[in-house]
Amino acid sequence: MRVLVISDIHANLNAMEAVLADAGKVDETWCLGDMVGYGPDPNDVIERLRELPNLTCILGNHDVAVLGQMDYAVFNADARKSLLWQQQNVTDSNLVYLDTLSKDKLICGNVTLAHGSPRDPVWEYILNTLSARLNFSAFSTDYCFVGHTHIQCFFQMDMNKDLVTQYLPRQGQVTKLTPRIILNPGSVGQPRDRDSRAAYAIFDPETSSWEPHRVNYDISAVQARIRAAGLPEKHASRLAEGW
Repeated sequence: MRVLVISDIHANLNAMEAVLADAGKVDETWCLGDMVGYGPDPNDVIERLRELPNLTCILGNHDVAVLGQMDYAVFNADARKSLLWQQQNVTDSNLVYLDTLSKDKLICGNVTLAHGSPRDPVWEYILNTLSARLNFSAFSTDYCFVGHTHIQCFFQMDMNKDLVTQYLPRQGQVTKLTPRIILNPGSVGQPRDRDSRAAYAIFDPETSSWEPHRVNYDISAVQARIRAAGLPEKHASRLAEGW
């Protein structure tokens, strides 16, 4: 069984289409939120997601903000400018769809899904072993999948040694998972680990395996649409460098 795990598409249709093509046939897709924000294609991304069979999707902080359920003051100035543009341009139909999705953590088999963290599904970042350690008690499944940081990595808890270790797996490296682990597939639409390629992962719940991937896409086309929409230059330039 192949489950496509994606997160943080951020209104970047080119990156999303590249991921879907590279992943090939999958049995399910699990999206960990932040479909909108930063990029120029919020409606196209939401509508493409809605077409996918066997989709499980939760909200990220940018999605919650576009729905008017989060104060824009918590975002930086560039992110606020982008969110205002997104809110003005997302169709009523797509807003209604977003409003049907959960902003809480979900459980799929032996996996907990959250955008930020199991402690705070919308907002908390799991960026290091300390923040990871504080979250292992917040979920009871073997594994937890999160997004939000835009960094492809995972955190393993060694119960015998009471030790949390962070790993940065190589592209295409299949990892046989053992409880307990917090895993991040990275960002489809705005990676921040100095690798500009779109990130995703394939999870096999039958063999408990995790396979991270990266794929190239037409960054310049997305940058051109960001600039044409009058969105912040930072959101265009950072795509080429993966920061």
